[in-house]
Order: sequence, then C-alpha cells, then structure tokens
Amino acid sequence: MGEYYGLMIIGLIFAGVGMLVSGQLKRRFKEYSKIPISSGLTGREVAQQMLDDNGLNDVRIVEAQGFLSDHYNPSNKTIALSPDVYHSNSVAAAAVAAHETGHAVQHAQAYTWLQMRSSLVPVVQFASSIMQWIILFGIIFISSFPQLLLFGIILFASTTLFSFITLPVEFDASKRALAWLNTTRVVSDQQHDKAANALKWAASTYVVNALGSLASLLYLITIFLGRRN
Repeated sequence: MGEYYGLMIIGLIFAGVGMLVSGQLKRRFKEYSKIPISSGLTGREVAQQMLDDNGLNDVRIVEAQGFLSDHYNPSNKTIALSPDVYHSNSVAAAAVAAHETGHAVQHAQAYTWLQMRSSLVPVVQFASSIMQWIILFGIIFISSFPQLLLFGIILFASTTLFSFITLPVEFDASKRALAWLNTTRVVSDQQHDKAANALKWAASTYVVNALGSLASLLYLITIFLGRRN
C-alpha cells in the first residue's frame, strides 16, 4: 500500500501546484474583468463576430452556468459562455469568448489535434470511471496478478495521452483568438497584452495537469517494473 500512498502524494503535489495556478488565473480574470474593451462588445458579441468573420453560421452561442465554465462542445457545435463572459464587455470576457470560438474554428477546419482529442473522449471516459480501483487492486495483488496493474497503467496512459493532446488544442485556440483580436482591433494594444496574459494562465492549468499525469504514470511504471524484478 506504500506505493499507492506514494501515488497519492504525487497527485497531491501537482494538485497543490494546480491550485496555485488556478488561483492566479482567477485573480487575473477578476482583474481584467474590470477593464472594458475599446470596442465595447460583450463576450457573446465577440464570439458572434469571430464566427461571422470565419463564415461559421451553424454554431450556437449559449449562456452556461458557473464561474469560468466556458467551453466549446463539438458534438452539437455549441459555444457555452459563463455569465461573467456572456454579458461582459471586459478584456477577460473578450479573451475567453475568442478562445472558445477558436475551438469552433478548429472544428470547422478539421484541426488534427482537436480531431484526435475528440476521438479519445469515449476511451478516457471509460478509463476514468474504473482505473482508480484497477490501480489500487493492481498494487495490492501485484505479486500474484501483475497483469491487473498493467491494465491499470494502460488505462492511465490513455488519460495522460489525452492531457498532452489537449495542450496543442488549447495553445492553438489561444493563438487564433489573439490573432483575431489583434487584426479586428476589438481590443487596444494594451488590452491585447492583458488578454494574452489571461490566456497564458488558463493554458498553464492544462500544462500542470499534463505534467502531473505524466509523473503519476511514470511512478506506476516504476512500481510495475520494480516488483517484476
């Protein structure tokens, strides 16, 4: 069981780092939510204009519930914006709305990394539902039934792969968002820098998650190989 506790410690360490990054993201978002953009467009209007500029007329924009709950759903082509983004004309709202619209543009253009991530969603959903128990019992019975832990490692590897495939998807969506905001002059030059900073902290949360998943995966592999020897 000591090995399982070690895995929990790794998870707690990266969870702590993730909380620090998430806290910084929330602080930046609140700070930039108080700065209105020069064009005066709300988050919803930013998303709609970016969709129009890219010729996308089959994507819906809806209001979601919760703080920073913004996302794009490729299965029904919906951009869901949280209330603080949907109704606000702030720098933070413009950055988030343009970022999520960037995912819609990726989808329309069949962006390879987004397609790969979407294809892994069913696998990751299945793996996430059972791998914790598989890994726990795999560690307990590793001497008599090492194949169980190996199965758990394979499941965990699929979620780790998903985390890393997510990185170029998120980075590219931010790149598209910032390029569009700059070209259209929806935000001023100074506001553009703040939008870029907000999206940088948002991307950092994905980086921490991916690195934490990789560290846990390598630890599990070490346990498996060490016990077999």
